[in-house]
Amino acid sequence: MSTQRLIFWLRQATLVLLCLPALHLAWRWYTDDLGARPVTEATHVTGDWTIVFLLCSLALTPARATFDWMPLVQIRRRIGVAAALYAGLHFMIYVADQKWNLIVVALEIAKRFYLTIGFATLLMLVALAVTSTNGWQRRLKRNWKRLHWLIYPAAVLAILHFFIQSKANVGEPTVAAGLFAWLMIWRLMPAKLRTRFLGLSLLAIGATLAAFLFEVGWYGIVNHISPLRLLDADIDPELFPRPIHKVLIVSLGAIALVAARRGTVLLKRHWTRRYIQTTIPTS
Repeated sequence: MSTQRLIFWLRQATLVLLCLPALHLAWRWYTDDLGARPVTEATHVTGDWTIVFLLCSLALTPARATFDWMPLVQIRRRIGVAAALYAGLHFMIYVADQKWNLIVVALEIAKRFYLTIGFATLLMLVALAVTSTNGWQRRLKRNWKRLHWLIYPAAVLAILHFFIQSKANVGEPTVAAGLFAWLMIWRLMPAKLRTRFLGLSLLAIGATLAAFLFEVGWYGIVNHISPLRLLDADIDPELFPRPIHKVLIVSLGAIALVAARRGTVLLKRHWTRRYIQTTIPTS
């Protein structure tokens, strides 16, 4: 298959996968499968997928480098736009829950800090989605790249919004924060270390430690829970999997995928070399 055709099918598959969460949510709404508070559940689901797609869009640069597979760059824009669309849907469901009273919505955003930072995140993601086209890239020139650095504060605010909205149980936000730490640490690492197994191993340790620190910080500040109590919970096998375990599993999974990818490439090169040696007669 040619590279151009591969990119075409990769884009189509990505588009289908990006639409599946919304279609599944619509089906759950249609079949009355969203529980006693369907609007609240729909709001949470769309918010969760916004975080997922934000992290996925940030993960494509490390994935392209570690897997050494350029076509991944071709789907980054679609995933970023999907994050903005799900954030917009998340906001619209909230507005619908307020009976479309925009005055009440504006007052709530002004009064409640987690809504304020959530709305700020939405504005950033919309700005990034609107200016993601080639036309805007030509118009903004060097400023385009500067503008799209907003993806980082947008991700930070989105995860903070996730933490505050989750209140007592911040397991999922902790996982999101740990994975975000992985993505940021990767960008800060020396270029030579980013694609090596040593670097990926250090990333696994760093991201897991960061997730633990996020967990300790949040529960310590909000619930006044001792770090030792959290450490006891994290090392208790009966409570597996805890948030830090999930971050570690994902980090180790990334290493396994990279190893499988490189092993496949080496095997393919080996058999290609043997085929050439056996089919081309020597003089």
